[in-house]
Amino acid sequence: MTSSSTSPRAAAPAYLGTPVLLLMAMATGLCAGSNYFNQPLLHSIALGLGTTDAAAALTVTLSQVAYACGLFLLVPLADKLERRGLAVGLMLLAALGLFLSGYAQHIGMLVAGTMITGLFSVAAQTLVPMAATLSDPQRSGRAVGLVMSGLLTGILVARSVAGLLSAVGSWHTVYRAAGALMVGVAAVLWWALPASRNPVPMGSGRLLRSLGGLALRHPRLRSRSLIGALAFASVSVLFSTMALLLSGPGHRMTDVGIGLVGLVGVAGALTATVAGRLADRGWGQWTTAGSVLLLVLSWAALWLGIASLGWFLLGVLLIDIALPGVHISNQNVIYRLELQARSRINAVYMTSYFAGAAAGSALGALVWRTAGWPGACLLGALLAVLCGLALLHDRRLARHDAAQ
Repeated sequence: MTSSSTSPRAAAPAYLGTPVLLLMAMATGLCAGSNYFNQPLLHSIALGLGTTDAAAALTVTLSQVAYACGLFLLVPLADKLERRGLAVGLMLLAALGLFLSGYAQHIGMLVAGTMITGLFSVAAQTLVPMAATLSDPQRSGRAVGLVMSGLLTGILVARSVAGLLSAVGSWHTVYRAAGALMVGVAAVLWWALPASRNPVPMGSGRLLRSLGGLALRHPRLRSRSLIGALAFASVSVLFSTMALLLSGPGHRMTDVGIGLVGLVGVAGALTATVAGRLADRGWGQWTTAGSVLLLVLSWAALWLGIASLGWFLLGVLLIDIALPGVHISNQNVIYRLELQARSRINAVYMTSYFAGAAAGSALGALVWRTAGWPGACLLGALLAVLCGLALLHDRRLARHDAAQ
């Protein structure tokens, strides 16, 4: 924690410093990444537990369902309960799920561990609005961008880390290591974060009912949620089909190689802090527009990637710059709509965001079976164009608000 200078009459408010924000970024990355460990390990899991690939693959879907339930049921509680205790408690429960998966002896144990981890790893989504609330209001965009860089990096590197640790030990290794790390990070967060609470806490029933009211009351929450959903849907088309392309006859890459390709996107995720700073300077709309344009252009590069690994890597880099730019500028808008409801607003937005991701993955897999990589590229580009149209609607809403 760092404090601003004090006056003789009263101490100025204390805001989160960069070291604490970096710790929060690590925590969000670990929480988010924990839901992606299983994706490159499905065949090894099936062999190790004596089950089918289809049964192992079911854990991916169940993880997404559990995460969506956590977004709706648990994230809004940050507007009722003490925030630090909620975030740390959720992380410890997520660690329990990781250990259950790490010591699973049959598919039932793995399913239980996966769902527990998915449900409680939404701790990441309580930390992001906390960063905005407890940071200097003039630099909240930077704070959110820094924490979100950790979250996005965690998602991108999770598959690579899982594959590498599996090669060193077994598929269990990444779950056991992540569980131990989760406990350690949670303990340090408890020490580093201040206790904080919504000054106007709400009852649980009223809290959940208010989510629909927030969406109805704030048109830009709806528009920005749609923008986020379409952007993540476009990116998820890539995530659901890239392994099929890279392992095919055009590139013939191994699982480890495919996992390492994802590391190219880490450089893009780190640009989230730049998007946050631009939003702080009043360039949020232009940041979103530029990011959506990059999203469209990335699919042109990915189209050429069917025969060229260089073009494919460029497309991955562009798409992983575009998504954080859209996401951070979205959050900068929605967090200003109603300061005392940031956690509930985040729950509405993130539920839409991950619903878009699930829809994009499902559509990508369907299009791959019928039209291959060219069809996936056309779908991804179409979703990116629709994202741009949603942004035009949001700009009209912004002008209307400014005129009032």
